[in-house]
Amino acid sequence: MIREQRNNSRGPNRDQRTNRRIRAREVRVVGSDGSQLGVMTIEAALERARTEGLDLVEVSPMAKPPVCKIMDYGKFKYEEKKKASDAKRTQVVIQLKEVKLRPKTEEHDYEFKVRNTRRFIEEGNKAKVVIQFRGREITHKELGSAILDDVIKDLKDVAVAEQLPRMEGRQMFMILAPTAKVAQKAREQARQAAAAARKSPPPGAGKKPQAASGAPNADGANTAPVESDGASDADDTDGDEQDAAPATT
Repeated sequence: MIREQRNNSRGPNRDQRTNRRIRAREVRVVGSDGSQLGVMTIEAALERARTEGLDLVEVSPMAKPPVCKIMDYGKFKYEEKKKASDAKRTQVVIQLKEVKLRPKTEEHDYEFKVRNTRRFIEEGNKAKVVIQFRGREITHKELGSAILDDVIKDLKDVAVAEQLPRMEGRQMFMILAPTAKVAQKAREQARQAAAAARKSPPPGAGKKPQAASGAPNADGANTAPVESDGASDADDTDGDEQDAAPATT
């Protein structure tokens, strides 16, 4: 009895006993349609499962007598694995992003970082807002507290202070978490994205193979790849990055 309880305490990952692996002499049988068939010998239960072309699966080994169900065990294992995969795909992985500020942070830099923090929290994540003190700035902790209070006010519609501001060395920090409404919306978006990913065809499906480089097309003209001027693209990219980069103090 002790050995059986120890084996059953290993969790749901252990495979269930099926068919001839069932050790009990008598079992309570549940039919494939969910109906109660009552208590019968293991041989009678196995014969009943064989006549339906299904398996006899022990679903409650600790019951007296053990409960067994007639089912397609291969299909059951496949559906369980699919449910676990879907649940893992739709769950929201919460990340913690660190946002660093200074007691003398300029207004433009502050607005830029608060805007990025809002976007990150709306995705269902958390943010750790840190005020870094340098030199004699540590004597003016009230400036750091004022900045963190402003952050809470500016993000009050999407975030709540999960951990209030406190000092740690030469840093003052707090942790913001999304509100219940924002977190629920992020979970819904994750489920919708997962559903869309399941419905969409795999990449490359239905596409016709492209003609080789230099091969003549339907009009008899040769097709060759066009090389783009990388200089203009690089200039545009540098310009975008320069506009988006926050001012540092």
